[in-house]
Amino acid sequence: MPSRARLDEFIAAVVSGDHAGAIERYYTEDASMQENAAPPRVGRDVLVTHERAVLERVKSVTSTCVASIVEGDRVAINWVFEFIYHSGKTARFDEVALQEWRGDRIFRERFFYDASKPAA
Repeated sequence: MPSRARLDEFIAAVVSGDHAGAIERYYTEDASMQENAAPPRVGRDVLVTHERAVLERVKSVTSTCVASIVEGDRVAINWVFEFIYHSGKTARFDEVALQEWRGDRIFRERFFYDASKPAA
């Protein structure tokens, strides 16, 4: 079960822009991530590789935590991500991440957001 301090550390890493590093430090080796109803990606190395590929496609990303809740091993985070693509186009995603933790690491995460928003 994550402490509030541990969750706040994770959130601070993401807000600082260290997305791939946050996965390396805060996820279990067998962690999974799932976008809406898509099949989950499994394995921390796979998650880090995917995150780095996403970040290469953008000029910048701003990550804001709107709210977070810890309830035992379950965490909910409302994120707002603002992307600026190399083309100059922008996209904003208001997302809820539901996480299950094992001790002080995330082992399952599912994201819920409006996938109909256009990306560049």
